[in-house]
Amino acid sequence: MGNPLLDMQVVNKPELLDKYGLKPNDAILAEGKQADIYDDLQANYQVEYVAGGAAQNAARGAQYVLPEGSTAYLGAVGSDKLADQLRAANDKEGLHSAYQVVDDKPTGACAVIITGHDRSLCTTLGAAESFSPSHLDKPEIKGLIERAQNFYLGGFFLTHGLESALVLAKHAAEKNKPFAMNLSAPFIPQFFKSQVDEILPYVDVLIGNESEAEAYAASHEWDTKDIPTIAQKLAALPKKNESTARIVVITQGASSTVAASTSSSLVPSGLQTYPVEALASDKIVDTNGAGDAFAGGFLGARALGKSVDEAVEAGHKMGQMNVQLSGPTFKFPKVQIL
Repeated sequence: MGNPLLDMQVVNKPELLDKYGLKPNDAILAEGKQADIYDDLQANYQVEYVAGGAAQNAARGAQYVLPEGSTAYLGAVGSDKLADQLRAANDKEGLHSAYQVVDDKPTGACAVIITGHDRSLCTTLGAAESFSPSHLDKPEIKGLIERAQNFYLGGFFLTHGLESALVLAKHAAEKNKPFAMNLSAPFIPQFFKSQVDEILPYVDVLIGNESEAEAYAASHEWDTKDIPTIAQKLAALPKKNESTARIVVITQGASSTVAASTSSSLVPSGLQTYPVEALASDKIVDTNGAGDAFAGGFLGARALGKSVDEAVEAGHKMGQMNVQLSGPTFKFPKVQIL
């Protein structure tokens, strides 16, 4: 479950960062004059359109490593051609689009400004923020939820959709199904702290990167920027479903990935650091969607019953594949991940 967005990607136009007050490597919601960036891109720049939205990217990544017909995605789109492009991308990669269609708002978009190996994301949610809990009561959607064995929530969805997210989270806890969430961006734990805190007790697998982990620690006054320490503290937070221990996975770009759990049967010694295989700089096209690709690979591997070690390796392979392509995309025909 997440915010379906069409990525509008431009490369090596650093003047856009200055013009719209953007950081080279960040993820924000458009405010003020930043709302003009989408028309500006379409009118004045060479734009590559790519199906996006963090959780949707991750769902397509999970489907990449899973058997055909394994994944479905919940989110709200407009009744427009942008939504048709998203459906077509999902259809190509085997992800079932269980969209709610909103008639009075356009499909959400994300301006992606690539400079070197950095990517700046500036999002307008559009129809995505109109997702309604009533969509979850439709017979076909209820059927999907009942059949699902694993759930994944993009943290961005918490800016507007906590009530709907809790429906899935509570179902997962009651049925003893793994519920995963991504912190998604530093502003989520910073400015939507109460929403994160409300859903975190239901989260069995928490994924994020180092800046998001540091933002969570700062918002909770943990007085540390040490990623292994933050990962262990997150793993030890209270859980509704006490039959399984929480797994926390924090990526750190090209340096290493940290996994923590209160269960040494899930994560040896309760804490593991996994090196990332180096990739030559000239092979990197852009990093847009790399974290989502990691999440998809990790979650797909776990759904197949793989260990955390194997799942992190799958995530690394998916992330490495992603950065060698333009935008949040994967190689077809498929390459072997597991």
